[in-house]
This record gives sequence, structure tokens and C-alpha cells, in this order.
Amino acid sequence: MKTISTLALSAVLATAAQAETLRVYTYESFVSEWGPGPEIEKRFEAQCQCDLEFVGLQDGVALLNRLKLEGAQSDADVILGIDDALVAEAEKLGLFAPHGLDLSGLDLPVDWQDRYFVPYDYGYFAFIYNTEKLAEPPKSLKALVENPDLKVIYQDPRTSTPGQGLMLWLNTVYGPEADRAWKALAGHTVTITPGWSEAYNLFLEGQGDMVLSYTTSPAYHMTYDNTDKYRAAVFEEGHYTQIEVLGRLAHARHPEAANDFLKFMISPAAQDVLAGTNWMYPVRADAKRPEAFEKLPKVKALHFKPEEVAAKRKEWIATWRAAVSQ
Repeated sequence: MKTISTLALSAVLATAAQAETLRVYTYESFVSEWGPGPEIEKRFEAQCQCDLEFVGLQDGVALLNRLKLEGAQSDADVILGIDDALVAEAEKLGLFAPHGLDLSGLDLPVDWQDRYFVPYDYGYFAFIYNTEKLAEPPKSLKALVENPDLKVIYQDPRTSTPGQGLMLWLNTVYGPEADRAWKALAGHTVTITPGWSEAYNLFLEGQGDMVLSYTTSPAYHMTYDNTDKYRAAVFEEGHYTQIEVLGRLAHARHPEAANDFLKFMISPAAQDVLAGTNWMYPVRADAKRPEAFEKLPKVKALHFKPEEVAAKRKEWIATWRAAVSQ
């Protein structure tokens, strides 16, 4: 019996040693205990017989910044969590491999044709408020920006995809007057955080009247806190659209497992997890959603093409920096 047990143990250890470790760079809220990461990991590992390792970074823009630093020496096989506003810039790095997947059946607010990046969820940026503290929220982005009595929290566009989303949103609405808008907003901004988690937690602690998040954020509170006091202010100009994507690095150590992961993220097994953990809209129309999603507002979608963002991003960030530093 001892010999059989020893052989069995040796076989297990040998299998474990041979198991591939698929490393995925993503953002920290994705891998938190309440995010989709743990369940995604469990479901994918059961299917691939591999070890899925998430590396959580500050936020979506930080993913691209990390990849720029590491280049082809990066340990990542897959990048998950940059968004459509960054794909043109990411592609210029020459580090990604074509996904080769048919994405024609996905349910998205924009036509998606990119050959390197696979969308897995999407949402609309919004400012969240507490109805018990703010009875009359602004009805437009301009009304928020130009109201000095509103205490606002948002994220840094250099490190955060929501922060970048606000930058794009503001430029959509204000155009050449964006500089004036940033200066006005700076006058009643409580703080600018590196990522989404810090900003939202400060808001929940009561340190601001409104925080930059998503129209879907109230669904979390309805589902887990049994309250509808947190709501998204609906703006007449519309709301900027964000599509989150993932892509395989061309130098991935485990390309087959990486390709399988891309396929998995748009399969029912992953899509059914996302709405109730990442609190975004899945890209499959048949994916499961919490009942609270039925109560969310319908909004007008605003959107720049990725090429437009790539051409203007540095200029827009410079404008923002100059405005908030005064």
C-alpha cells in the first residue's frame, strides 16, 4: 500500500509540475474577492487543467503603462482590462497576436472589428450620488462641471480607464473649451485617485457628493445592500461608452492556453459571471444578469473611435494636467 501511495503521489506531483501557468495581467478590482476573478479562475482551470494566475495592477491604463515598460520581456500571456480607447495605442506596440475569433454574434453598442482585441464587457460612465444626501442631481455634464457646490471625486486619466473616460466624455461635450471645463471642475473636486476602487470607497465614506463610476454601479447596491439610494445621474448630453477587452501577447509562453482563455471569456461560462461581479454589461445577449439590471437607466451613448483617441490622448492629458495644477 505504501508503494502504491508513493507512486500515486509522485504522479500527482509530476502532473502539477507539468501544468502550465497562464499569467494574465488585469486590474485589481477584477481579482478582488468580490470581483469576477476568483470564479473565472475556478471555471477556466476546470476546463483547461492549467494554473490561471492573475496579476492585479492599479487600473486599466496602468496595464498599458506596465506593458510599455516591459515590452517583449513581459511575463504576461494575456492582458485583460484595457479598453477600446487604448487599443489603437496598444496595437502600435507590436506586441499582440491576432485573436482569429468570430465576434460577429456579440452584443455591443458599437461595431467591433479589431483583429487583436476581444471585448468581454461594456458599460457607460456615470456620476453616482446618494439620494439621501443629494436630492436634485445635475441633469447634464455641464451642470455638474459648472456647479461649484458639488463635491466631486474622480480618477486620474493617466492611470485609470474611468478617469480617461471622463477625459473623453468631457472633450466630447466641451470640445475646444475643455480647458475651461477642467478648471471649473478643479474648483470643487475633492480628490483625484489613481484608480476606481479608491474613489468609490471615498464616496461611500461620505467624502463627496458624486463619484465617477458606471450606470451599472447602483445594481450592486440593489443586489447586495438591498438599497436603491445610490443612483446614476442621467445626463442629457449622453454618457461615454467603455468597452473592456483582452488580448494575447505574441510572445506568450503558453499561446494555446492563452487562445483558449480568449475564447472562454466570451463563452457562457464566463459571460454569466461578469454582470453580477464586474457590474458591467456582458457582450452576450443571452448572458445572466442580476434582476437589478432591469431597473438601470437607458442612456444615450457617446463614443470616439480608438484612432481618434490615440491621436489626441497626449494633448488631452496635457490640457487636463495644466488645468488641475493651477
